Amino acid sequence: MSISVEEIQEIIGYRFDSEELLDRALTHRSAAGPNNERLEFLGDSVLGLLVAAELFRRFPGCDEGSLTRSRARLVRQETLAAVARKIGLGGLVVLGEGAARSGGADRSSILADVMEAVIGAVYLEGGLDSAGAVVERLLREEWESIDPALLKNDPKTELQELLQKFGRPLPRYLVTETRGAPHKREFVVECVLDEPADSFLGKGGSHQKAEQNAAELALHSLRA
Repeated sequence: MSISVEEIQEIIGYRFDSEELLDRALTHRSAAGPNNERLEFLGDSVLGLLVAAELFRRFPGCDEGSLTRSRARLVRQETLAAVARKIGLGGLVVLGEGAARSGGADRSSILADVMEAVIGAVYLEGGLDSAGAVVERLLREEWESIDPALLKNDPKTELQELLQKFGRPLPRYLVTETRGAPHKREFVVECVLDEPADSFLGKGGSHQKAEQNAAELALHSLRA
């Protein structure tokens, strides 16, 4: 799907005054010059806040656990990458030669990062209301299908809730190894528990999946 910068602004419902800001949001760190890492950092927090606030408003009867699971579903890499593919955002991502050659424009991790960077750029230029309108527009279908009461815990959330229940420190996740070719990565993540002191190694095609695998192993151990 070929798309222009003008069309993407129409799709998200926001027109940038600064083309340079939008260009930076679309530029992956593998490319030379300014990239979107800082905007991604900002956009991740803005997105989490906006989704949390909207969940709080839409579902007044839901408890914290249900709201947490719903937020995780809406802001996860898979959801953001699917939206990016739907609007054709991958065709605008600026990549370094190596990343472009290995299919980076359709890699879920890169697409999700660009989505967050665009949201961060909108917030930076237009403020929270503008960013909220963009998030609402982009996640419209996801909002229609979300039902907190029907969502089950993912392993990371379940582990967090279990440790919180007993007043124990939250787990820490560390990427210990990255294997394979750029187009077929395998990540190894260590889930570290302080109380009881232990660690678990998980594997997956993204660091998020590896974290979930490590959390699942930790859960099995704690329940054994």
